[in-house]
Amino acid sequence: MNHASVSETNATARLGMWLFLFTEIMMFGGLFLLYASYRVRFPQAFSDSAQQLNIWLGAANALILLTGSFCTTLSVTALRRGSRRLAMILLAITVLMGGLFLFNHYLEWSGQIRAGIYPNSPVLDHMSHGEILFFGLYYVTLGLHGLHVLIGSIILAVMAVFIGRGSLTPEDTIKLENASLFWHLVDIIWIFLFPLYYLMH
Repeated sequence: MNHASVSETNATARLGMWLFLFTEIMMFGGLFLLYASYRVRFPQAFSDSAQQLNIWLGAANALILLTGSFCTTLSVTALRRGSRRLAMILLAITVLMGGLFLFNHYLEWSGQIRAGIYPNSPVLDHMSHGEILFFGLYYVTLGLHGLHVLIGSIILAVMAVFIGRGSLTPEDTIKLENASLFWHLVDIIWIFLFPLYYLMH
């Protein structure tokens, strides 16, 4: 494949990735709008519910995802410079950050579940309508985001394997670039989720 064909293929891959990311933004944007509309209707219930969340775990997860984004960016640069080993190490760190993020989610959700606060639970059914809506959105939105973190971690792990096998080279980094973009999206979404659910009270 000549240089022009490679450039065209990479441009198409980038465009396809940006279109995919746009659909993801639209999906989460719809959830954000739903949250905003209910918050306007039930401000006190949403404020009271937010105080039951662990702000420190939420803040830690923001730092974890930012660290992962930093490492994925550096991994692309490292691969372009021919430092395959460094690129793999940086991706491994990001995957580790993804695992740590999900572990923090497990800690928080297990605490909520032990307290009886989960969809259709007797405890939640006896709360106000606004609190039921808050925790419903909380589990759906953060659960969907957590799934994206898991998918992003798996994709980056696969990229590390590709680099180790020589399938990704300094001249062909588009797959890693697109994987990095997906992780950046996951990070940006959490930057919105964290204040909406943990700080707005």
